Amino acid sequence: MSGHGSAACGASGARHLVNSPPQAQLESATREVLAGLVERVTFHNAENGFCVLRIKARGHRELVTVIGHAAVIAAGEWVTASGEWVNDRTHGQQFKSRFMRTSAPTSIEGIEKYLGSGMIRGIGPVYAKKMVKAFGEKVFDVIEAEPDRLREVTGIGPMRAKRITGAWAEQKIVREIMVFLHSHGVGTARAVRIFKTYGADAVQVMTENPYRLARDIRGIGFKTADAIAMRLGIEKTAVIRVRAGISYALTEAMDEGHCGLPAEELTPLAVELLEVPGQLIQTALDLELAERTVIADTVGETACIFLAGLYRAEQVIAERILRLANGKLPWPYIDSEKALPWIEQKTGLSLAESQVAAIRLAFLSKVLVITGGPGVGKTTTVNSILRILAAKGVSLLLCAPTGRAAKRMTEATGFEAKTIHRLLEVDPKGGGFKRNTDNRLECDLLVVDETSMVDVMLMQALMRAVPDHAGLLIVGDIDQLPSVGPGQVLADVIASGAVPVVLWFTSHCGFRNPSATTEARPDRPVRSLISRGTESSQTRRWRRQSRANSSLKCQFPWLLGKIQGIPLRFRRDRL
Repeated sequence: MSGHGSAACGASGARHLVNSPPQAQLESATREVLAGLVERVTFHNAENGFCVLRIKARGHRELVTVIGHAAVIAAGEWVTASGEWVNDRTHGQQFKSRFMRTSAPTSIEGIEKYLGSGMIRGIGPVYAKKMVKAFGEKVFDVIEAEPDRLREVTGIGPMRAKRITGAWAEQKIVREIMVFLHSHGVGTARAVRIFKTYGADAVQVMTENPYRLARDIRGIGFKTADAIAMRLGIEKTAVIRVRAGISYALTEAMDEGHCGLPAEELTPLAVELLEVPGQLIQTALDLELAERTVIADTVGETACIFLAGLYRAEQVIAERILRLANGKLPWPYIDSEKALPWIEQKTGLSLAESQVAAIRLAFLSKVLVITGGPGVGKTTTVNSILRILAAKGVSLLLCAPTGRAAKRMTEATGFEAKTIHRLLEVDPKGGGFKRNTDNRLECDLLVVDETSMVDVMLMQALMRAVPDHAGLLIVGDIDQLPSVGPGQVLADVIASGAVPVVLWFTSHCGFRNPSATTEARPDRPVRSLISRGTESSQTRRWRRQSRANSSLKCQFPWLLGKIQGIPLRFRRDRL
């Protein structure tokens, strides 16, 4: 285990689930309460509940702009909002709501606005006026308790009356759910997400197991769910809390860059985070393993526990690389004797012997890794490969994990490069990507630069989107910045020996093919000796040294699946 990783674990383990009463009191003291009638709904996003309202507030002559979140909102409703005033550069003074509670209007004016807003299906401005004229302030009581009387209004028949009562019942359920969530300390924005996720079952889900929120809803973590659970009276030692805490402890490790934890480290970390006995942790872990929420596996001889999502992501990466590597080349045979002089003439550069060899290997490899430090010739080599393939009509796509890296790649190669997220087309509604197994990218070769910064989950999404016929060129430097997320995919693809690798070290270039072991050379660092998933004693010494000197969160050797019989694991395990 690296010293850095141990320190990181200790730091994360010291974070207890303790609220800060002084902070909470300070926040509540600085908030104001604003109440008034909604005159106009300027904007409302039905997906996340964000809204911009114009309300006639108590103590204000002019209409006030209120921004916040509401599951449903309509003109005429009475709003009570808690928050603070902000001064927007474009829109001026606004009231930014943290909590927003809505209630049905009680005044004739408010009732008519509400009914005519379109919120209740079957009622528009005309019928709203008729109903208010017929029933006055008791119109809501009539809808709820005496729906048959609605037919007293001219133009309302049985079908329209049924639509009105059904829509009113839905609105009432939403209000009750929001009141329940607010009463248990859930802010309006989160309350809307909870309602959108669970619908009418929101109260039941939260009452039975509030820790589902952390698993099901993006942006709600264990600490938030735990605070809600405490308000609901769930004990610290409750099994549902301890089970959820297992995933929480693994998530804490994931934040440090690890895809899993040795079992002997998971238990004490969970004990420290949850403040419960170790026996309860083991009981909860057995239940989680039985339901495969977490997965047990070994790294070397060390028993480890992994979050199921990360474990499956690693399997997908391994399977996709295997499928791609074993496929047919997507371009016709390229005569290097003609192509290499052509590219030298086009670029005005004279390629080194090692670059020529690398380009030849690229023409024969459906999956290839090119790695090495800055200034060793990676860019020139990649650029030459791309220009030759483009001249042969090969469809190219280039990507990198960051905007800056993509821009550098575009400038260096002359081909447009995109960020991985932009290439995969982020789906704002689903939270994933539009490019996936069912809607794959359109290319004959995908080039990924700065791959050291790509984590396991993003690599999985990228591999799912690569078409089966396409080639894959992975470029990067394992000594550069590691991924912010879990894993170090580039280093382990190289270490697996499963695909051909071009390794550059200053003026020397090493080649490794899955079917051949590179001969050792005194001036070549130990990394070029890694072959077919095995490590020499010299390599192990280099790894220990790198753990001591590296700024990486943690190093890890091999893991998951088998590619051509070679174990491959994408994770930074603490071994």
